[in-house]
Order: sequence, then C-alpha cells, then structure tokens
Amino acid sequence: MDLFAFPPLASLLDLTTRALLALTSALEPLAGSAAAALAVVAVTLAVRLLLIPVGVSQARAEQTRARLAPRLRVLRERFGKNPERLQRETMQLYRDEGASPLAGCLPMLAQMPVVGLLYAVFLHPTVGGQANALLSHELFGVPLGRSLVGALSTGTVDAATLAVVGALVLVMVGVAELTRRRLRPAVDPAAPAWMAGMAGALQFTTAVVALFVPLAAALYLSVTTVWTLIQRIVLRRRYPLPE
Repeated sequence: MDLFAFPPLASLLDLTTRALLALTSALEPLAGSAAAALAVVAVTLAVRLLLIPVGVSQARAEQTRARLAPRLRVLRERFGKNPERLQRETMQLYRDEGASPLAGCLPMLAQMPVVGLLYAVFLHPTVGGQANALLSHELFGVPLGRSLVGALSTGTVDAATLAVVGALVLVMVGVAELTRRRLRPAVDPAAPAWMAGMAGALQFTTAVVALFVPLAAALYLSVTTVWTLIQRIVLRRRYPLPE
C-alpha cells in the first residue's frame, strides 16, 4: 500500500516535488545537469541549519548523561531486580536534572520526515498525475532515483552507479569511523560489553541504508553525516564530557 496515495500525503508529495523542481530550475545555470543533486544538497543544508538548536540540545543531553552515569549506575545496583522501580527512579533523576533520556534521538527523529519525503519523491514515476521530471536528472550520469540494491536486483547496475554510490558510502563509513574514534561517548563500566559494541556498530547503519534508498536520499544522508560530525566536534568543545 502506497501511503502517498492518501490525499494529504499526496498533496505534500506534490508540493515537495514542485519545490525541488523550482529550486533545480534556479540552480541549472550554475550546476547544469547536476542542478537537481545540488538542490538536494541545498535542502540538506537548510534542514541542518534549522536543526542547530536540536543539535545543541543533543550535546547538552550527552553531557548530562555522562555526568549522571555514576548516579545511574547506583540506581541499577539498588533496583536492578525491580525494573519498574528502576525506570521510575531513572526518570525521576532526569526530571530533577531538567533533562530527558530521549534528547539524543531528536536530530535523527526530526530528519526522518525529510528523508522519507526525498525517498518518496524519487521513488514515484508520477506525481500529481504528471510524469516526475526529477527522475530525468542525474549525478555524474547516475539517475537520482536509482538505488544500488535496486540496480543490482534488476541487473541494470553499471560502473557509474557503483562509483557514485560507492563514493557516498565511503564518505559515510569514513565519517562513522571518525565519529567512533573522536566522539566516543562515556562508557558505563557496569554496562555489558555487547552494548558498547552495538553503539559503535550503529554508527555505520546510515551507510547500509544508503545502499537501498534512491541516490538523492543517499546524497542527503552523506551530506548530513558530514555536517553532524563537524557540528558535534564544535559542540563537544562547548559542552565537554566530564573526565
């Protein structure tokens, strides 16, 4: 079932497509055939600028979690056999500190609608009863609506697709590794070792997602991961974790 067949979402999809086409037309004198890709980059940067306050909240939340780690460890030692009491005491501790354990998830949650819309725009051959003109645009010869996994499954993969998508995935993997090395969160000694390993592995999930989504969405993800790394490095200096 196509969720964008419902009238409100169909209208949103049509509006998003028209806005991207208008931005693409404005950028064509500058970028030529890569205008649509540049439009996606511009949208990404605009979204990230709007989310700077959310990024600041995330940095504060990370600092708070690191500061509260010893007290949270004490709560787990006292109430580990009573999960309901542990949850109540944990939430009360966060309330007393004016923080939320979910604050670190806000940037990802806030971007999900944008990624979903980009995915839908470059997945639908027709929008608003007309052919989707954005699908005719390319980046280095690769259609913005093509995904690597989709091309592999249909036998239409070529060297350009492998090169462009591969380059974006390598950027995301490199950023994930830099994030893992430079911005490693404070580790609770009482936490199981597998939790630390999972936290490190999660850094690379964006690169995996990029293999399945249209190139336009993969481009968005690569730009936003680079932005996130730079922003977190800057904010980590402003909100350092306790030693």
